[in-house]
Amino acid sequence: MDTTPTPSAAEAARTDTARRRRTAGAAAVAAAVEWYDYFIFGIAAALVLGDQFFPSASPVAGVLASFATFAVGFLARPIGGVIAGHLGDQRGRKPMLVLALTVMGLATTGIGLLPSYDAIGVLAPVLLVALRVLQGVAVGAQWGGAMLMATEYAPPGKRGLYGSMVQLGVPVGVVTANSAFLLTEAGTGGDAFTSWGWRVPFLAGLLVLVLAWYIHTRVEETPEFREAERRLAAEEAADGGRSPLREILHGNLGTVFLAGGSFAVNTATFYILITGVLDYTTRELGMERGPVLFVSLLISCFQLLMIPAAAALSDRVGRIKVYELGAVGLLVWAIPMFLLIDTGSLLGLAAGTFVGSLFLSIMYGPQAALFAELFTAETRYTGASLGYQIAAVLGGGLAPFVMVLLLEATDTSMSVSGYIIALAAVALASIAVLKRRAARA
Repeated sequence: MDTTPTPSAAEAARTDTARRRRTAGAAAVAAAVEWYDYFIFGIAAALVLGDQFFPSASPVAGVLASFATFAVGFLARPIGGVIAGHLGDQRGRKPMLVLALTVMGLATTGIGLLPSYDAIGVLAPVLLVALRVLQGVAVGAQWGGAMLMATEYAPPGKRGLYGSMVQLGVPVGVVTANSAFLLTEAGTGGDAFTSWGWRVPFLAGLLVLVLAWYIHTRVEETPEFREAERRLAAEEAADGGRSPLREILHGNLGTVFLAGGSFAVNTATFYILITGVLDYTTRELGMERGPVLFVSLLISCFQLLMIPAAAALSDRVGRIKVYELGAVGLLVWAIPMFLLIDTGSLLGLAAGTFVGSLFLSIMYGPQAALFAELFTAETRYTGASLGYQIAAVLGGGLAPFVMVLLLEATDTSMSVSGYIIALAAVALASIAVLKRRAARA
């Protein structure tokens, strides 16, 4: 019997493959530019925002104030996750992703154009906080949409790998954000960079609007959502409408908190390394800002290789096994990492953060697919987004702020290591519960 595909079948297969790759690529680029916009605020908070928007404070208080503003964005992220998750499970993944990109582009550009405290007084930090809140809402809405656009279009057996394309947005965002500040500082010089050069990386937010238009016009909705939409059409007609958020709160809230608890150590350690360590090494250890930023850039380039490798491994051996390995590594490495950083040498900084980023990548690679598989297609956007953003609030948003407080209170970086170890213990406890649930399923 001739099993050779007909030309029409072969063409359909090629079209389907092209559609999957285009969708995954668009989701990955969306994540990268969204995280770029988000991360440049963290770098600016460590370098210049304290002087520009909180000039009356002491150096330590100024850093705390700018990091507190940085944290405000994280507190807003669950709001974006709830709104976009609820509507994304009702109306589709793509419209919410487009909306998130638009809001992020406008907010980031607004920060780049915002007058300083010297120009408009107290209104400057008020507006800065408001724009940071919009950034937080946007990134909270973005991750779930981009992640589901990729994983729900993934071929069989490759959901982890496709999901990691979106996860790559984080190191790509870090690389481009650090590169933007390095190039801007090199091109403007010290005084010019402090007065206006720092604004240039924020003005790139306008490019996000172009990407939002492309996704709106060229990318299709995911097949899993379309199938879920058809299944639920009769139910909506019968009960007058459904609420994905209500379904999560009533039936899956425990899973949401377990997901958040499992991931908080990852996001906290990540933001400690890219923002807290930047402040600590330059202000406390007296290291030069440029070389420290360059080390951060190289570490993020390394993650570009490790994240998809960890995700591909999870497609073969299981998500939780790989995810758990990364959490164990962060617990074990927390103390050696800061002992190396405290040497005040670039080699010590590079070695400490290199190994730390390895364990971050091992966790982060399979995380998108893992969170997607914890929930059904009907509630996946809401559940996965809430779990991720709860971790962001508990870990990432407060981590640089907590780090500065711990260093000031204890005068030793080992207190920061203890903070990471405590979050890693919470992560391993959460993962243990998720493993037992998966074994019973």
